[in-house]
Amino acid sequence: MTRPTESIRDLMTSDPIVLDADATVAEAARCMRDRDVGDVLVRKDGKLCGIVTDRDLVVRCLAAPDADPREHPLAELCSGPLLTLPPDADVEQAMQLMQEHAVRRIPIVDEDRPVGIVSLGDLAIARDRRSCLGEISAAPPNG
Repeated sequence: MTRPTESIRDLMTSDPIVLDADATVAEAARCMRDRDVGDVLVRKDGKLCGIVTDRDLVVRCLAAPDADPREHPLAELCSGPLLTLPPDADVEQAMQLMQEHAVRRIPIVDEDRPVGIVSLGDLAIARDRRSCLGEISAAPPNG
């Protein structure tokens, strides 16, 4: 079980991918593939403005008529406004924020600098690694 004082810093995936809003869907897809992750943070004018997931790439670009991933900018796909937490936030805060806003990932920022991402899977593992969701989340990716 999660310790009540466990911080997000202990669970987050460090060093998130951050791309500019004018980067293309194809660039984001390559970064996700190369780093074996399912999301990129999007920055505009030096500030985080959204997040794009692998599902966003499929649903909002690849499945859209006449959308070319080599030209489609992330600014048109990203979800925002962005909910963030500091690295010293506790696990309960992250769980509450995810539940209240129905999100599965929260960027972790330290003085407006992205330092990590915590996912629903990270929280499931922390809460109870032996639970069904914890085991699925801890398993290596297939593919």
